[in-house]
Amino acid sequence: MAKRNSSNEYKLAVIGDSMGQGFQNGGIYRTDMSFPAMLSRCFEPAPRFDIPSFSAQTGIPVNLEMIVRGLTEEFGNRITWNEYIPAARYLYRTLRRIKNYWEGTAFTDGSDQKIPYHNQAIWGFAANDAWLMNEKLCRTYLQENKARYSVYNVLPDHAMYITGRLVLNPAFQPEYEEHSQIDNIRWLNEHGGIENLIVCIGHNNFVGALSALKIIYSEPEELNAPHFERASTVYRPEHFEKEMRRLYEKVSRLKIPRVFVPTYPYVTIPPLIRGVNLVREGPHRGYFDYYTRFWIWDEDFDPEKNPHLTREQAIELDQLVDRYNQIIRDLADEFGFHRVPVHRYVNAVARRRLGVDAVRPFPPEFIKALKRNEMTSHLVREDGKVTLSTDYLKVDSESRKIVQGGIFSLDGLHPTTIGYGLIANIYHKVMSKAGVRFDHDIDWDMVIENDTLVTDPPYLLSELRIMMSFLSMGRRERITRTGQNLLQHLLELFSAKQRT
Repeated sequence: MAKRNSSNEYKLAVIGDSMGQGFQNGGIYRTDMSFPAMLSRCFEPAPRFDIPSFSAQTGIPVNLEMIVRGLTEEFGNRITWNEYIPAARYLYRTLRRIKNYWEGTAFTDGSDQKIPYHNQAIWGFAANDAWLMNEKLCRTYLQENKARYSVYNVLPDHAMYITGRLVLNPAFQPEYEEHSQIDNIRWLNEHGGIENLIVCIGHNNFVGALSALKIIYSEPEELNAPHFERASTVYRPEHFEKEMRRLYEKVSRLKIPRVFVPTYPYVTIPPLIRGVNLVREGPHRGYFDYYTRFWIWDEDFDPEKNPHLTREQAIELDQLVDRYNQIIRDLADEFGFHRVPVHRYVNAVARRRLGVDAVRPFPPEFIKALKRNEMTSHLVREDGKVTLSTDYLKVDSESRKIVQGGIFSLDGLHPTTIGYGLIANIYHKVMSKAGVRFDHDIDWDMVIENDTLVTDPPYLLSELRIMMSFLSMGRRERITRTGQNLLQHLLELFSAKQRT
């Protein structure tokens, strides 16, 4: 191994999951607008910060914003009755083209990147994947689990493992095929030196309960098992502590001068799941009776038929997050890492929360930038209050300006570009206090301009909920619902009544 330079050539590197990679709208696309990429641009001159590109075919596995934009460009701001079948065919062809690319060209060609990326974040990875998963394991899994092609299967199969290959060993070089995220960060540290390391991982040790709407606790044998052999959706606190300790030990041995680790927001804040009260006029007590898919409307929800979490389960998950955050605080203090209190700022933005810490989530320069942008100036009231919220995005059909949401993207779980900018600002504050010498603050005008979902929202967002309903179904459910094929079902979806 080459000897590490004392000057620490690389200002910033990342071990992470979807939050560190910049996942939004259902896929990974604009990695250049991830919060670590925003931070790297706060140095002057901008340091080398190599990141993978997933801009081909609008990202992987699916970019809901671009899908809706494509439909809007083809059919305008409303799909009329005689356009249902053409719209369904357009959607099918688009999704099939995306699937073919990522399961074909991307699987065989790789990229020209010969050394590890400085941003090693991979969506879907849990804490122990930072050392357990490598490109060879991802490749083997893909080879043994061939992609399926049918009218019922329109998204890339096993997209996380395709992403893993392209991040961990982008040029598919044999000498790096068994490198994990930790191994790649070690290589960079020994071939130049890393000054600051962000370890933004661990969300997937519990957010599986949201996507599955099931709480399945981890078992001891899963801790050393590769990602594809685990069945749990939530790590028991003792397992989470064990895995985070192992991760922090491995990171600590790298002797990187400064390491930054975030806390986690409550799982009931993202609009991926919607709270439903059976008695709507009843008193609000901080939690709803049930939490279900965001595309299931209140009048349609049936706890006997629709997947959901109960009030008690939602409280249980939020209490678990409190325990995870305490574990992070204790371990960070033990290992001398710097804590980034992301949870406090996200809690402060959330609507209808109880016991929110008294912090100001929107920095003054961000508010000024919102006012300067014609498409976002309405989000700042005369009293200076910002109306961005954690609700699901809603757009006024006449003005084409957002009237609700703006913090979370169309997948209901990951931030918008503005949301990532706010996260970058939290890191910027903590890193500056820790001695990192940034040359300037977050470029808020650039962040807002690049958030096309907020500044130029696409039409047809009302159809998005319906489309999400279909894309989320398993093959058997689709067969049951359609009776024949994808086009018939999409015809039914696009002709569904409009709801607000």
